[in-house]
Amino acid sequence: MILVHSARHFSTVRFTQPDSALPRRRFRVRSSLPFGTEKANYYRELEAAVDVVERACALCVDIQSSVLSTQRRIVEKTDQTPVTVADFGVQALVSLELGKRFPLIPLVAEEDSAFVRSNNLVEPVLNAVLDKSSFGENPWTAGEVLEAIDSGGPEGFAFGAQPATYWVLDPIDGTKGFVKGNPALYVVGLALVVDGEVVLGVMGCPNWKNDISNKSTSEVQEEKSSPPGSGIIMVAHTGCGTWTKRLSSVVNSTAKIPYSWTRCFVDGSCIVEEAQFSITDSDVWESFPLSSLFSSTTNADSIGECEILHVKSCCGSLSKYIMVASGVVSLHMQRVKVHKIIKAWDHAVGVICVHEAGGKVTDWKGDELNLAADEVGRRNIYPSGGILVTNGTLHNRLVEMISSSSSTVSR
Repeated sequence: MILVHSARHFSTVRFTQPDSALPRRRFRVRSSLPFGTEKANYYRELEAAVDVVERACALCVDIQSSVLSTQRRIVEKTDQTPVTVADFGVQALVSLELGKRFPLIPLVAEEDSAFVRSNNLVEPVLNAVLDKSSFGENPWTAGEVLEAIDSGGPEGFAFGAQPATYWVLDPIDGTKGFVKGNPALYVVGLALVVDGEVVLGVMGCPNWKNDISNKSTSEVQEEKSSPPGSGIIMVAHTGCGTWTKRLSSVVNSTAKIPYSWTRCFVDGSCIVEEAQFSITDSDVWESFPLSSLFSSTTNADSIGECEILHVKSCCGSLSKYIMVASGVVSLHMQRVKVHKIIKAWDHAVGVICVHEAGGKVTDWKGDELNLAADEVGRRNIYPSGGILVTNGTLHNRLVEMISSSSSTVSR
């Protein structure tokens, strides 16, 4: 079962009904964290977040597997915003699971149910959610699933100017890679924001490879299949560091095996010319201010004078945060494009994972991302120039270089 359409402003919509429902599995995920409750004020929330992100990753793996087995892929969009049953299923699942445990904490997320309702997707989304629920057999009705999706949508909650506590979810960051049926680095990202600060974050990346530290993200995407047990969960809690472990093998339909946690740190590069750069796949190096100072190469064996190493990348923003937080690349730069609204869910969870690994995230002027700037919805952020994600050591120097280069270019 797979349905792919434009989320908004679509011209042509087709729906492919699968021959049979996805296979049902019942499992319970119990996560133990790499630190104790005495260090973590939001231990219960983080434990629940790991549980639900792991379930959400299993949902994604099942639906993407059906893409590969049935070859029923439909990508018809005019705004280049693909959406799948998995996007809606993940949002509903996370909303329902967290809503049961923490009913007073609202959710801010990407989707709403209008597209589901208008395109007869209610049943496949419901089935996907029921398959991964932790609350017994058939705990949710179709109406409750639709309401759960909408609770995270733009009309779900109005915050106002007062400080707030809320979840921020990107159901699938990197949907464009997900719908192609290849092992692109899509991510399920969930964060908890308290009074404008991200206090915990969980990212699940089902296609992360064991040896990914030696590969660019584009090389990972070019792999034909993911070996059993691939994939990671990355977690961070304020004051407790950033950690990863292998995704539970329940995602791969095998007996669950416990995996140990590994502490993550950013890389140690302290010279800009020796750093490994990552930029968004839709950008070109020449569009960045630093291109006036350095040319770029993707060949690590032949880096010339005044040339920096540009690591090929793919997929959504959150995979780049994983790369920086785990020390695979030194920094990631994202340019804010004209008329492009930057969404909180594309960055919130990545911010804490990089911070707790020793890195830093700001806009190009060096100001921290203001998650409360959108007072009503907490959905949009407004970084100046772009977003800079670094190992921390290089950060101030890069901000200075961007400022200097931008001034030179604008003259």
